[in-house]
Amino acid sequence: MSFAPTDLDAIQVAGFDTVIDVRSSAEFAEDHVPGAINLPVLDNEERARIGTIYVQESAFLARKLGAALVARNAARHIEGPLSHHDGGWRPLVYCWRGGQRSGSFASILAQIGWRVEVLKGGYQSYRKLVKATLYDQPFPCPVVLLDGYTGTAKTSILVEAARQGAQVIDLEGLANHRGSLFGAMGKQPAQKGFESALADIVRTLDPARPVLIEAESSKVGERVVPPSLWSAMRAAPRIEVVAPLDARAAYLAEAYADITAAPERLNSVLTSMTQLQGHETIAVWRDLAQEGKFEELASNLMTYHYDPRYARQSTRAASQPVETLHADTLDDESIRRLASQVIAAMGRVTGPV
Repeated sequence: MSFAPTDLDAIQVAGFDTVIDVRSSAEFAEDHVPGAINLPVLDNEERARIGTIYVQESAFLARKLGAALVARNAARHIEGPLSHHDGGWRPLVYCWRGGQRSGSFASILAQIGWRVEVLKGGYQSYRKLVKATLYDQPFPCPVVLLDGYTGTAKTSILVEAARQGAQVIDLEGLANHRGSLFGAMGKQPAQKGFESALADIVRTLDPARPVLIEAESSKVGERVVPPSLWSAMRAAPRIEVVAPLDARAAYLAEAYADITAAPERLNSVLTSMTQLQGHETIAVWRDLAQEGKFEELASNLMTYHYDPRYARQSTRAASQPVETLHADTLDDESIRRLASQVIAAMGRVTGPV
């Protein structure tokens, strides 16, 4: 039996016990239906081998060998990760196009007696739903941007605002990047994976309430903000957080402790700024890093690099701040207070939160 969802919500509310992606681990790593597990019926090498046989030898031979591999891998999955399911288990299975890989695996599961369904059109049909959500349809609710100079604790305020009940999207968290030269937090998801995670949040938003998003450029690291959201962000009102330089430097030194704890990584990023700042300035900054003067280094970076760029970008912003919030410090208590103030400001600029 095939399952043909008309929107992303349909997959989540259909009541399947498990969503199974039978594509290779490489395909799964790039993107998959949120919450799906990966049980490949052909692994990366097997898929490449069968594809080569199909093109260079014969389609019949490729199907015959492929069927043997699928059966062998299916047996391994049934005896392993699926062995604990009882007769009432209801899985949804998909592959790239909803064709032979998912159909073969689903047929075996159905013969056992499990209530299996196949996603019609496979991953490609799911991807079309993601694209419709993020590329083709208007963003579903009002957007408010949280803005401010580097070091004004915007990400921490965003997280706290969510804890206090605000509707938020953390683009930096989804992209695994803090949106600056020092922002890498490890490997970023693929663009399609980033969009799947974003679309999964968008589908849960209440259209009647505003959503708070940190002001970003059109890219977070190497990940591109999809056009529906980017258009909404460009037209959105802004709430700006203002704090003194010393408070921002103290916050940054703590927030980027992973960078300061990795001297080679810190030195590499500083070196990459030589063309912009010059050898003498970078030498001074390296000395500060070596001496462990990270608050002073953060202060220098903001004064001579980040703040001037923010000032230039602010003059080009499609919407100037409509509310400004001031903080003398950026400790935990201040962040809780700022989050509460941001939520109140959201209501003033868009209506009830």
